[in-house]
Amino acid sequence: MATARVSKSANGKAQAAPQALHQRIRADLEEKILSGRWPPGYRIPFEHELVESYNCSRMTVNKVLSGLAAAGVIERKRRVGSFVAKPLVQSAVLHIPDIQAEIAKRGEAYAYELLTRKRRKATKDDLERLGIDKSCDVLVLSCRHIAKGRPFALEERLINLDVVPPASEIDFTRVPPGTWLLGHVPWNEAEHRITASLADDVALKALTLKKPAACLVVERRTWRKNKIITSVRVTYPNDLYQLTARFTPTGLRS
Repeated sequence: MATARVSKSANGKAQAAPQALHQRIRADLEEKILSGRWPPGYRIPFEHELVESYNCSRMTVNKVLSGLAAAGVIERKRRVGSFVAKPLVQSAVLHIPDIQAEIAKRGEAYAYELLTRKRRKATKDDLERLGIDKSCDVLVLSCRHIAKGRPFALEERLINLDVVPPASEIDFTRVPPGTWLLGHVPWNEAEHRITASLADDVALKALTLKKPAACLVVERRTWRKNKIITSVRVTYPNDLYQLTARFTPTGLRS
């Protein structure tokens, strides 16, 4: 079993061994990316710039960038540079889908309607949905996604404005909140909950369904460095959407 290397200080207390240089550099770059300071699409400084900034060898920088690329955090383009990777938008169970991109990929006409937008102090129910105890400001959004002229999904979303302040400046009348978040806010953890349910009155009206109407409901929470970004509930008519994942013994297969 592997054990952590420790050393002892002058007073005899054990101290953890310092991180290797490449680990410290990687942690620093990851912090810039996950904090949002370097958003998706941002060009990472060139290798020679990082060598100068961190006073290290080019081999060390290359090791760091190769590790970040292998983890899917950055994309390396030959003769162009390295860029913060855009989050995946595949429609697999363990990825965060972009509804607008999904519908376009199917070759269907897409339309979007913002139904409600409200900023408020988080209510007790809001905090429960976000899974936090501390009070915060939230942006409450409800919108309808349309494919080929038919309501495709009802999106009901909370955005934690303490973590994503720029969202308060977006009116979301033209761009869906999910699309905007995927393009502007890095995330490193997500949780899905998928259920079959009868549509409630809000969903019946938004999706123009008749009672009783069976629906697929996807509830998802997304975090960045242990801070909740958003909680969303997306309701689909049961005949319009399916979630598919192909597995190998070691996990998802793309």
